[in-house]
Amino acid sequence: MAKAASKSNDSSANIGFEAKLWLAADKLRNNMDAAEYKHVVLGLIFIKYISDAFEEMRAKLIAGKGDYAGSDPEDADEYRAENVFWVPKEARWSHLMASAKLPTIGKVVDDAMVALERDNPRLKGVLPKDYARPALDKHRLGELIDLIGTITLIATAPENQKAGEDAKSHRSVDLLGRVYEYFLTRFASAEGKNGGQFYTPSCVVRTIVEMLAPYKGRIYDPACGSGGMFVQSEKFVLEHGGRIGDLSIYGQESNATTRRLAIMNLAIRGIEADFGPEQADTFRRDLHKDLKAQFVIANPPFNDSDWHRVDDDVRWQYGVPPKGNANFAWVQHFIHHLAPDGYAGFVLANGSMSSNQSGEGDIRKAIIEADLVDCMVALPGQLFYSTQIPVCLWFLTRNKKGEPSTSGRGQGEGRLRNRKGETLFIDARKLGTLIDRVHRELTDADIAKIASTYHAWRGDALTPSPLQGEGGDGGRTVEYTDIPGFCKSSTTAEIAIHGYVLTPGRYVGAEEIEEDSEPFEEKMARLVAELNGQFGESARLEQAIRENLARLGHGF
Repeated sequence: MAKAASKSNDSSANIGFEAKLWLAADKLRNNMDAAEYKHVVLGLIFIKYISDAFEEMRAKLIAGKGDYAGSDPEDADEYRAENVFWVPKEARWSHLMASAKLPTIGKVVDDAMVALERDNPRLKGVLPKDYARPALDKHRLGELIDLIGTITLIATAPENQKAGEDAKSHRSVDLLGRVYEYFLTRFASAEGKNGGQFYTPSCVVRTIVEMLAPYKGRIYDPACGSGGMFVQSEKFVLEHGGRIGDLSIYGQESNATTRRLAIMNLAIRGIEADFGPEQADTFRRDLHKDLKAQFVIANPPFNDSDWHRVDDDVRWQYGVPPKGNANFAWVQHFIHHLAPDGYAGFVLANGSMSSNQSGEGDIRKAIIEADLVDCMVALPGQLFYSTQIPVCLWFLTRNKKGEPSTSGRGQGEGRLRNRKGETLFIDARKLGTLIDRVHRELTDADIAKIASTYHAWRGDALTPSPLQGEGGDGGRTVEYTDIPGFCKSSTTAEIAIHGYVLTPGRYVGAEEIEEDSEPFEEKMARLVAELNGQFGESARLEQAIRENLARLGHGF
């Protein structure tokens, strides 16, 4: 369900307390490489989170009111029963703060990480434990600990609170989740191309999640990076009246370091997930081989030529993908893991929509003729930190018949409109706002426009659609209409005429240009009169400047 378009056009670029913290933390980085410093900072933010969550729970147990009457605050099981990590004394933030000025602070932090992993099996092998290394400046490490210790104080300062926010929205544990997410963004930007290995821009993630609307069920990301897709999906559930746990999360990541970031990213929000026993290449070793998910959501590596192919793999239902490009290996992997009522939403390079090289066109044709392609979205450029390659969003489904879905979407009991033989094309290339010279973001209004267009086309009984103007139509179904230059509902027969190319620009046509009803002669007379007036004003201002200079003795 897309949010209503916001007049403020909010984006994640808004400066808040997170940005102030980042500026302070970045100063402490000194000459350390961003890729290395990332783990130093995020590890400390994580330990601050679990320590604060522990202290919050401990205070309830000590008070012993209501359900906590007679509880033992020193019993680790009391915490685990509430999905709170047990934090031994040597790992509590107060101990780290007390030791921050000591030359041994690196070993103190390492010992804290070891103790946390020892007492919490979920964290085994996840936390960074190299703070004692000689190359890490211990004075700056102590300053960084002091800085992270001020997160709550900074966030609750009057100048950093937004209108309508109360103290509850600034709980330390909630703030640390926001800081972790913001720092991931900034590190991705600082690392440039390598940042794309662990981070997908939040506006792209939000667009996919808003379109998929994952209310409940199994959700799977086989190239999960730092877990941003899962975090946003859980946010969606909570924003729409659901609970953490309505989604069962399954992920896989081939990079061990990035996998650890994902586990911490979800743990910092109290989200449990199955990432498999270890890191693994999805094509060499599928860790969730038997999984059939209601939602597959991913941003796999673009145009990957370094991947492992087995020619008789059961996943290649629509053709064997070329060794030189894994795009359609990923697409078929997603399809393989879709449940009968499942939806997949994922990012691919634009070339995937039109390439006919090495049999890719034949695979795409087979997928289209199997009636799996629900929607295609062309995105604006400059969204990614890691690449300038133009990208698009694919949305696939096995359920176009409008049959009830188990995931809670659509009209009565999850029913959607029968869309057999139809595909929606959205050209969003003109949307987005530049946040700096080289990066663009989709605003809340942009995301709402894209998502609610898709929902209206599907027949969802969802909230406001920009198709009906601001304010929308409440929770009622709104009628979809083609908009030249933006969206078009096409049939499989039309797609065949275009050679099974899925580029939205081929289908949506040109944007309608409002006719100028003012006669040419009248318009020219008006413009000339305006220009003469501006010339006169220019002359008056020039004379005034000359007179002022003359009074100062600098006439010319």
